[in-house]
Amino acid sequence: MPVQNIPEIFIAKKKSLPDLLVHDYRMTEDVVKNKANLSVNMFSFLQTGQKHIHFANVSVAVNEKQSILIKHGNCLFTELLNHEQVYYCKLFFFSQKILDDFLTKHKYSFVGSNGSDKKDAPFFVIANDEYINRFISSLAAVTQLISTTGQHLLAVKFEEIMLYLVCKYGQPFIRYLNALAKSDQRSLLKKTVENNVVTALKIGEIAFLCNMSLSTFKRAFTKEYNENPGKWLQKKRLQKALELLKDNNLKPSEIFRDFGYKNLSNFSTAFKNEFGISPREVPST
Repeated sequence: MPVQNIPEIFIAKKKSLPDLLVHDYRMTEDVVKNKANLSVNMFSFLQTGQKHIHFANVSVAVNEKQSILIKHGNCLFTELLNHEQVYYCKLFFFSQKILDDFLTKHKYSFVGSNGSDKKDAPFFVIANDEYINRFISSLAAVTQLISTTGQHLLAVKFEEIMLYLVCKYGQPFIRYLNALAKSDQRSLLKKTVENNVVTALKIGEIAFLCNMSLSTFKRAFTKEYNENPGKWLQKKRLQKALELLKDNNLKPSEIFRDFGYKNLSNFSTAFKNEFGISPREVPST
């Protein structure tokens, strides 16, 4: 599946990307691990369905009782329909300039930062309440206005929701905003790889989360680990599978998909080649 450049795919080709943009996103089919490049930060106000997001070093799942603020960059989206067979969320995009202006205006820049916070977290989960639900409804009226007036009012709405979330969550939210504002150009390869050992992600998907092409990722991986990424990941994943079978009294049929295998037969063959016994023969402790 090709990479979706968001929010550019929601804008007519002749139009430039505005500093603030609202888009109603609806689906009638599930989407699994869709590759997305967010060029700006984004609020996702989920109304119906479920959203699962894989980032470089962590994953998160939210439902319609939650909203989520997502940092710009590469990620994998899984979006699932609910019992009504529809997925709907209201997306609110904002540029880095808008964020910087907000932090400067309200003197929130680098307030209360300390080493104990997860500054690299690419998301902030928000519990929906009555105020946020009313805010979401108000965005619909604003987007129906003509462009110039609408942009001015969107600026007011952006400031409104940010101030409300500062009031609701305090310093943790302020520190998160400052983390969004920082530019971090460090290589995420090692962190991304080691946080996705025990997942079903493919090598190409891990490379995407590292913001690398597959060929660049393979070269960088081999330089870092002195081994082919496919072989290295298979060994690590099979070792973890062995631990689960031993310690948790699980059946092979319960875990093979968690390690990226499409069927139990392939998992059993790889397992026996690695350890000399089938996964069914592993003694539990």
